[in-house]
Amino acid sequence: MPITRRELITGVAKVGAPAAIVVTLGKDALKTEPIPVPNAAVGLLYDATICIGCKACVAACAEANNTPPDTRGDALHQAPSDLNDVTRNVIKLYKPDDGSAFSFVKRQCMHCLDPACAAGCPFQALHKDPETGVVSWTADKCIGCRYCTITCPFHIPRFQWAGFNPRVTKCEFCSHRLEKGLKPGCTSVCPTGAVIFGPRPVLLLEAKRRIQSSPGRYFQNRVYGELDNGGTQALYLSHVPFEKLGLPELGPESVPARTLRWQRRFYQYFALPALLYAGLVQVIRKSLKGHEQEAHEREKETGLRAQL
Repeated sequence: MPITRRELITGVAKVGAPAAIVVTLGKDALKTEPIPVPNAAVGLLYDATICIGCKACVAACAEANNTPPDTRGDALHQAPSDLNDVTRNVIKLYKPDDGSAFSFVKRQCMHCLDPACAAGCPFQALHKDPETGVVSWTADKCIGCRYCTITCPFHIPRFQWAGFNPRVTKCEFCSHRLEKGLKPGCTSVCPTGAVIFGPRPVLLLEAKRRIQSSPGRYFQNRVYGELDNGGTQALYLSHVPFEKLGLPELGPESVPARTLRWQRRFYQYFALPALLYAGLVQVIRKSLKGHEQEAHEREKETGLRAQL
């Protein structure tokens, strides 16, 4: 007996119903979930309005991490132009051509609450400490794929190309100093207090206190890193647009969350045709079983007539 269109549609619909449920659940699963803040999350607050660009933090960082001074741009001075294979912390200058307000900016790892570098690392060589939130790199687990340098939306991790066992270089909040109860090198020498270290919640309160006490001083009365990219543990105050300082507008959703959302959406729409195909297979099997049963009955009937 042939399969009618009505039977095909009815059979597929029976299996297609769970697919609709999957789609509905998928939509709920795609909602942005709040990213938890580590229990003892530490961080730094950088206030660009009081930074004088002395670069004392750059020298202190190199000394604290026992890295050679970067004098490639100037043989007499430690003056790196950007983060690189030996520089974890750098002071840069934003100076517009129209003569409007200029600003220094301190750049180092943002220590995202949901770091893309750690999410993208295939062997967890980059990982986030569950207590302090410090994002660190482990040499023994690194395979040198450099995927972390691609996934980071702030372009922070740098790869050492020279040497037999190259390293990934990035700020780790001087974790070896934190273990001894000391502050990171960069925050221990700033003469104006432009960068301070402490628990992230305390730094957020301090940033908002400064905004409230100085109306109109800070750009958009906003703390960059409070919500940006899901939140970061390096927080910024500025009097010029953050994007001018190399801090991109990423929105409140982290890069890994956005990637996971689209991954879930892909699987969601992939599941629908798969389930419809499964329904089609069931309909065909049912039809074939019916054909086999009819053929068997016809054979029995034919056999009986032969005996008569």
